[in-house]
Amino acid sequence: MIHLPRYLPLTLILSLLTTLSSSQAAALAGTTATRLATSHSVLELAPSPGNARNSEGSFVTLKDGRLLLIYSHFVGDAFDDHAKAVLAMRTSSDDGETWSGDTILATPGETKAMNVMSVSLLRLGNGDLGLFYALRNSWHDVRSRLRRSADEGVTWSDPVECMAASEYYVMNNDRVIRLSSGRLLIPVALHRKLHDANEPEALDWRGIASFFLSDDDGRTWREAAQTCTLPSPHTTTGLQEPGVVEMPNGVLWGYARTDLGRQYEFFSHDGGNTWTVPQPSRFSSPVSPLSIKRLPDSKLLLAVWNPIPNYQTRPLAKPGGDRTPLVGAIGDGTTDASWGPAFLVDQNEATQEGYCYTAIHFTTKSVLLAYCAGGQGDQHRLSRLRIRKIDLAAFKSTFPAGR
Repeated sequence: MIHLPRYLPLTLILSLLTTLSSSQAAALAGTTATRLATSHSVLELAPSPGNARNSEGSFVTLKDGRLLLIYSHFVGDAFDDHAKAVLAMRTSSDDGETWSGDTILATPGETKAMNVMSVSLLRLGNGDLGLFYALRNSWHDVRSRLRRSADEGVTWSDPVECMAASEYYVMNNDRVIRLSSGRLLIPVALHRKLHDANEPEALDWRGIASFFLSDDDGRTWREAAQTCTLPSPHTTTGLQEPGVVEMPNGVLWGYARTDLGRQYEFFSHDGGNTWTVPQPSRFSSPVSPLSIKRLPDSKLLLAVWNPIPNYQTRPLAKPGGDRTPLVGAIGDGTTDASWGPAFLVDQNEATQEGYCYTAIHFTTKSVLLAYCAGGQGDQHRLSRLRIRKIDLAAFKSTFPAGR
């Protein structure tokens, strides 16, 4: 990333910008990405009266081949993260082309809680389905819970609290992973309590990336020995909404959104217990999450993110704001050279849509991307959930050179 002093002659600034490589320029501008031919929307869950928001979720493939989606279905006319919501389930029997109606999943404690949301679905080591979600009891108590299903989502166990302490832990949707060792890992952002009042102003919104680990298939949990903080005094976000992906050599690659124009990255060589100092990654980004998953039976990764930073001359019209366009790329590492050209996932300037909180799920022939896609008609970019389907064969044209 190029850091420019505050006051420079325009001619010097232009000179510096022309030294950007083509990959850097594409990462900053996002203008070279083109939509893949097979990309199409298969489900639109728009807001409606009494249902102000349908948003972030997660997928899993059931043993009979059907796909299961669980997402945040808001109840009432408020769409804020702390507004009332329930978890809704839908299934597909045709590889995601069509979907059933909603089945509401009751979660213990939800009636007394401020909110329940941020789902991760994961196949556990014993074959059970694992349902992770965040229960927001107050501005000082947001923690992840795990419920298990031995009958493919028909019934669910009592919840296991994944964090022992009452703190404000933000876990994004579709973030929990199972490592090759069998260990389960939950990446979260811890927001410290500044005072005792139950209000958002009581929190320090500079996130501290923290990690919770389980070596007994989710029955008990412990916090990793080390957390990560953003090594900069010029931030109001810190490290927010972290994610982790396991590399083929077993190294864990962590990443988090910041307000410094980049996703920051950090690495673990011991299964998530300790981490390197966070540094700027190759992904330019506004304060919006990055999502990464590995392609099936491959060393290649799929990354999905908003590539354009929030710079001063860019109009940020609501409701999409700075979270547009949504792009993807295929690569096998963290350097520019190991990634192929970006492709367009979604963009609609006419209705000022904004895209974020992407869930990624691979089937035998395609990938499903579920993400927030609200526009002008929805009043807020988080209010609409869209599922997009892309044939895996279409990715071949976007592979990095030599792959």
